[in-house]
Amino acid sequence: MLVLTRKSGQKLRIGNRIVITVLDCSSGQIKIGVEAPKEIPIYREEVYSRIQEKNRSSLVTDTLSPGLLSRLLKGMK
Repeated sequence: MLVLTRKSGQKLRIGNRIVITVLDCSSGQIKIGVEAPKEIPIYREEVYSRIQEKNRSSLVTDTLSPGLLSRLLKGMK
C-alpha cells in the first residue's frame, strides 16, 4: 500500500484519467473529491462489499447434470 501525506487542496493522480483531491480535513474526517471517467465505477468500501456479497449469493451453486447441461448448450446455438 502506498501511503501519502496531502494537505487540503492538494491532488493525487492515478494513471492519466483519475484525479483525487483532498477537499477538507477536520473533525477526524477527510473529504476527498474523485474525478474519473463515467465508465470507471467508484464505490465506498462498505457498498462494494454489499454488492459483492449479493453477487455471491445469487450464483447458482447446484451441479448441473450432463443431460441438462447439454440441453442448455444446445439452446444457446
